[in-house]
Amino acid sequence: MSVLARSVGNAFRNKIRTAAVVAVLAVAIGLALAMLVANQAVGAKVQELNASVGTTLTVNPAGGQGFEGGGEPLTTAEAETAASVANVTSVVGTKALRLQTTTDSTTGSTQQAGPGGGFGPGGQQATVSTNLTAAVDAGTLGNRNNTSGTTGATGTTTQPARTLPITATGIGAEVDSTGKALNITSGTGLGDYTASEAKALVGTSLAEKNNLAVGSTFTIQDKTYTVAGIFDAGTTFGNNAVYVTLPEAQTLAETPDELSTMIVTVNSMENVDSTKTAVQDALGTEKADVTQGQRNLETAVSSLDSVKNISLIAFIAALATAGIIILLIMVMLVRERRREIGVLKAIGARNRTIGLQFVLESLVLVALGSVVGAVIASLASGGIASALISSNTTTTAATTSQRGGGLSGAMPNGAVPGGGTGGGFPGGGMGGGQGGPFGGASQLLTSVTASVSPGVLAAGIAAVFAVAIIGALVPALLTARIRPIEVLRGE
Repeated sequence: MSVLARSVGNAFRNKIRTAAVVAVLAVAIGLALAMLVANQAVGAKVQELNASVGTTLTVNPAGGQGFEGGGEPLTTAEAETAASVANVTSVVGTKALRLQTTTDSTTGSTQQAGPGGGFGPGGQQATVSTNLTAAVDAGTLGNRNNTSGTTGATGTTTQPARTLPITATGIGAEVDSTGKALNITSGTGLGDYTASEAKALVGTSLAEKNNLAVGSTFTIQDKTYTVAGIFDAGTTFGNNAVYVTLPEAQTLAETPDELSTMIVTVNSMENVDSTKTAVQDALGTEKADVTQGQRNLETAVSSLDSVKNISLIAFIAALATAGIIILLIMVMLVRERRREIGVLKAIGARNRTIGLQFVLESLVLVALGSVVGAVIASLASGGIASALISSNTTTTAATTSQRGGGLSGAMPNGAVPGGGTGGGFPGGGMGGGQGGPFGGASQLLTSVTASVSPGVLAAGIAAVFAVAIIGALVPALLTARIRPIEVLRGE
């Protein structure tokens, strides 16, 4: 009988014990694999954050944060200066626009809209007319903020229904106003973002409200634009938006070479702080305010790093547990089969042959446990990852709110006095975007998805088999100490 056949037969010699061993191993292996999956999922999320919003700086005009603002507008010359700073990989300029529906369908009155100052930092967000209808209704809050109205005979003031403006941004690359890549769901991008073209990207909710599709047309300042693509910013407000190329937005606002903000991308998170200082020095404190884009996301990354470390430690602990279980089982089997080992050695069996038999027997048990453990991991990995992350969510959300996240959504350009951006433009959303009280780090923590991939599963099982071999080698080496004559004399 071959060594392999004898090993498989021995593994099922006592079926009840084999079932119990496999069950215990399955739990340990399943927990180890689930922790490995959670570790890989969180690690991927950390890399995603570090590669995007975690390495961006936002440059606003000095004193330009807030509803009134001040200071002088940024220019393309300042963008070139920022791009020359060490560790800066790219600088994307933006130009803010506010599109106001030409005719208010509720009151029938014509809205006064044209290039010039308006809502935004330092009055730099120009208001221009469009034939589009906003996808977001003003509602109670929007109408409450409308101070105009008429006083009736009873002395009460009647507020007319208000039409919300449509946010629009001129951009110099295929990113949103926070520096994150645009999620274009249909159509294409704008092509050359440095050229003035009558093409636009439209948010999903705005496109649906106005029955727009790729190839449809609409007007801004009596100029016809073609929908090149439709994007999804993830929020209703973010999707009530239009993107055009930066030169086109500057033309509409009649402010050539003028920028509302600049998005500076740094080559790594480790260089963000030093680069922030360097950019500020290059531009001058009297000219620009440099803040770290999505500063509150550092808390999310820190929390995710903690979860990643915990899951790694738990994986190692579960793996070690499986190894100890195998070690104890194989020591017990060696003791039970002392007479059998003595007979095999008496008839000429070598130590390595007998040791290989026990190693193969342990691998059979581990293989069965791994199959059941993989099923357990596929079912439990998502819940385990959520349980590990949930403990960090409340703390992170509270910290985000304390850092001004609740204000950022209400500020133009997502500006927070003394802090980063909150997504006042597409990709953020006023009060509900990445910088809003319900977004930011808390949203990112809960967006981690753990799925069992074949690669992760194979790596985990390979680690389990390696531990099984080590665990079986110890009792296998004990077989070399068994002398046939002593065993037979004892019998």
